Amino acid sequence: MSSADLETVPEIDDALFSARGIETGYGELQVLYGVDVDVRDDEIVLVFGPNGAGKSTLMKALYGRLPLWDGTTEIDGTDLSEVRSNRMIEHGVGFVPQTENVFPNLTVSENLDIGAIHTEDPASRRAELFELFPRLEERLEQTAETLSGGERQMLAMARALMPDPDLLFIDEPSAGLAPQLIERTFEHIARIRDDGTAVLMIEQNVNAALSVADRGYVLDMGENRFEADAETIRESERIRDLYLGK
Repeated sequence: MSSADLETVPEIDDALFSARGIETGYGELQVLYGVDVDVRDDEIVLVFGPNGAGKSTLMKALYGRLPLWDGTTEIDGTDLSEVRSNRMIEHGVGFVPQTENVFPNLTVSENLDIGAIHTEDPASRRAELFELFPRLEERLEQTAETLSGGERQMLAMARALMPDPDLLFIDEPSAGLAPQLIERTFEHIARIRDDGTAVLMIEQNVNAALSVADRGYVLDMGENRFEADAETIRESERIRDLYLGK
């Protein structure tokens, strides 16, 4: 794939989730300028780029935490453009924010109970998630504040997965984790995809994220800069020189 191909952001016909022409910002400050993103139902899609590129703003806009100034979002043909974050799970979209993603004073069990509000069979769903995160079953009666960083991240993902969403947004899953836990975290994310939930994630540890991602978008100065499959991104000297620090 040439550099010219990398700069083309194609529209994917069989996408589960699509965002088109996303523009938004804060007050009078515009941050995003016509960003496009697609996620198929069997993909992990990575969004990365330099600090200040607008990655977290994009995640907030796509999840309804920030109003769109222009553009549209949809999942499986349903328009989400005006759906606020507290209604997203009703449309099959879950979210794991970077911070404040668990209730620290509540037990692991109580955190999962909160995640189960929109779950038809909570006990069965818990059992499925304990297969993915067995450590949580061992920690059920501990408060979240007593968990390790890796265990908290497991709990945050499990709580968001309790309603069995079609798509999970994850913001900086490796942030604050010890190096030995980062690989395990991305292994969990790969399992989430393999178990039937598509993933859109923002991550600064790009090389680690590319080990499990299927495709990636580079966001720079609030605009799409490059889009390609993960292998092409890893092999692109241009992307490596500009964004991967090698």
